This record gives sequence, C-alpha cells and structure tokens, in this order.
Amino acid sequence: MTPPESPRFYGRRHGRRLRAGRQALVQTVLPRLRVSLPAEPAAVDPAALFPVWVHDIWLEIGFGAGEHLAGMAERHPDIGFIGCEPYMNGVAGLLARLDRNTCRNVRVFDDDARQLLPYLPDRCLGRVFLLFPDPWPKVRHHRRRFISAATLDLLARLMRPNAELRFATDDGACLTWTLEHVMRHPAFAWTPAGRDDWRTRADDAVPTRYEEKALARGARCTYLRIIRCADAVQDQPSLSLPSSSSRDIRSHEQQRLDREPDVRRTGHR
Repeated sequence: MTPPESPRFYGRRHGRRLRAGRQALVQTVLPRLRVSLPAEPAAVDPAALFPVWVHDIWLEIGFGAGEHLAGMAERHPDIGFIGCEPYMNGVAGLLARLDRNTCRNVRVFDDDARQLLPYLPDRCLGRVFLLFPDPWPKVRHHRRRFISAATLDLLARLMRPNAELRFATDDGACLTWTLEHVMRHPAFAWTPAGRDDWRTRADDAVPTRYEEKALARGARCTYLRIIRCADAVQDQPSLSLPSSSSRDIRSHEQQRLDREPDVRRTGHR
C-alpha cells in the first residue's frame, strides 16, 4: 500500500501540565499500549496488538478522558479496544483508569484517528464509537468535522457488514450534518427502532464526562446507532431511511436550538 498523506490536525494536543503520577504513566505505561504506525507501507494486524485472545475489535475515535473506553473494556474483556486520542491530558486520564482496573484489552493510538484508519485491514471492526466529537460550529470550520464522505468511505472498508457505528452529540447542527452524510452514503443506514430511539443511550453504554455535564446543564443528547450495510446494498444509488423518523429528529433538534442559548465550545469533550 502507498503511505497515505497525513491529514491536517485541528485541536489541542496538550492542556495543563500533568501531575507527576500521570506523567509517570505516560512514560511507563503508554509505550506498552501504544499502537505505532508501521515504518513501511503495511497493514496493522489489530488482533496481534493484544496479549490476550479477543474475538472482535472495537474502535473509539476521540475517547476524551477515557471514561467510556475504560468502562466498556472492563465490561467486555473478550473484545479488543483501540482508542484514538491526540489530546495527551485525555490519554493520561485513560491510563490512570486502566491502571486501576488492570484491563489488558486496550491499545492506544495517541494521535489523529485519520492517520491510523488507512493502515487497518478490511472488515476488521465490529463496532466504532464517535461520541460527542467537536462540532466545529462556525461555518468555515465545518470541513474539520470528523464525519465526511472520505471518512465514511474509510469506515465502510474497515467495518464488517452489520457492524455498528455509535454516534452521540448534543449539538443540533453537528447532528444534522452527520445524518445528511450518512443518508447519502450507500454503505450505511440509520434505522431507528422507534420515535424516541435517538434520545436514549444504548443499554450497554458507559456515559462520558462531557455527556454528564451536557445533561446537567439541561442539554438534550442524541444517540445514533448506524449500521454498516451488507455489500450487496452498495450498488444502490441511495439508502431509504424512515422518512417520519428523519423529519421528527430534524424538527426536534431545530426546536431545541431555538430554545437553547448559543453555547460555543473549543474542546471536543
């Protein structure tokens, strides 16, 4: 394979100076858990990254301080988790949690997930999490949002048929952007089980710190469970989503935006 061009990164890599204990974890634990890109063009073997047998690989893109990733890894010891996060303070937070629960089924890519994705093999992922990503609210910054036609193409290659992409946000504009891109992509479908499906976190999900803060201030969070379609569906020009659910969620989010003040955020968690 030809080495992909590194995407331009927007965002923070460092925050406040780390406490001594967390700095020690970065120096001693992170090198053992780090996923490194191969020096020569080659695919990374996800299963070979783990010292224990795992029957599936799940990927979290932008794990923040690691609450969800560490909690899910503890609940699913037979799943191999790869977490991507370029913000070193967040990486240190995850390492502290892993140090407490002694999970052996987590590996960390401490950089932009878009650098790792091209090196993963086809159909290697059973689930992908993109939880409360930076909404980049300014119009001129919309192209910085993680969800795009290009990233969906990558995820379509990496996810097995019927694999699940879990997306969550409290930002109405980011939600609309994501739905529009998913609806246009032939490899993905959002098929809500009912009118309130997008208002409820998945039963086995672990809340993130940002999510809890959003709920505490009265924001309404939205949760999408997007399915990777079988390959046979890709030949169709478009997917048919439940029109009533699509209209309901758009109407609901617009009403929420009309009621809530315009809150600008710089971080993604």
